[in-house]
Amino acid sequence: MNILRKAIDWGMRKSPWIIHFNAGACNGCDIETIDALAPRFDLERLGILQQGSPRHADILVCTGAVTLQTRDRLKQIYDQMPEPKYVIAVGTCACTGGIFDGCYCVMGGIDTVIPVDVYVPGCAVRPEAIIDAVQKLLDSLKGGKKGGEKNAG
Repeated sequence: MNILRKAIDWGMRKSPWIIHFNAGACNGCDIETIDALAPRFDLERLGILQQGSPRHADILVCTGAVTLQTRDRLKQIYDQMPEPKYVIAVGTCACTGGIFDGCYCVMGGIDTVIPVDVYVPGCAVRPEAIIDAVQKLLDSLKGGKKGGEKNAG
């Protein structure tokens, strides 16, 4: 492995940028995700920053079940992210479709559209569980694996 690749991998582990996408949630998990990024829980202490553009983000945090209306936008955001990219499904709806599974406009969980690396079940998920999932994902990157942790929380 060349020195440039090692530097990029180190930077990814030490300061990943997160982008948050609501695929059709009731906003319960969205509030908890924003709370994890706010000063009270302070995800930034781990070196993680929220990013507004998918072109600069390393980790996609998704909440809510995928609807027909948001399916194409979710895929577009995922495709715009540079490699390596990781996805965290936050909440029962993002993991499986939750209580909305079977509705006429709901496709199911996030993994029906894009690959998911970490699942964080719960309704609504606590900020501590989100921070733990991000930390486990970053720890799995130290071993050089993509998506080594398949279930967190």
